Amino acid sequence: MNIRDAFRQSMDMGQMVSMAYLEDLTDEEMMHRPAPESNHIKWQVGHLIASENNLLNTAVPGAAPALPEGFAERYAKETAKSDDPGAFDTKADLLSLYREQRDASLAALEKVSDAEFDRETGFDYAPTVGAIFSLLGGHWLMHAGQWAVIRRQLGRLPLF
Repeated sequence: MNIRDAFRQSMDMGQMVSMAYLEDLTDEEMMHRPAPESNHIKWQVGHLIASENNLLNTAVPGAAPALPEGFAERYAKETAKSDDPGAFDTKADLLSLYREQRDASLAALEKVSDAEFDRETGFDYAPTVGAIFSLLGGHWLMHAGQWAVIRRQLGRLPLF
């Protein structure tokens, strides 16, 4: 296994767990908050997509497809408290945007040279290009852990 394989495996694991947790949830259920100050899944998925776009463009400038006009602003910290379903994209639209971003991330991973993985990014939480590619899987898994709680509150059985 090489470093690209490890990053791809991490990204694939994040995708497998996250998509399994989202698969049977409705748009309405994705607005459920497990606690009053917690973020609902719709906001979290939008945040993850906007984050992947930003991280990928930092790692490989211009590699991420453009997000729809106003997308990043709809999923900024300032909108996390909104319970208005109309303020957020549909599940179908979010998953389509996710797939576009992830496909671009996987394509960019194949083009980055070994030396570029060590290039500094300026982010404390992902200080190198390699750390960004590592984060692309882990970030989704971190949020998916929160979705497991929501799924149980909605009466779903554990998946994993």
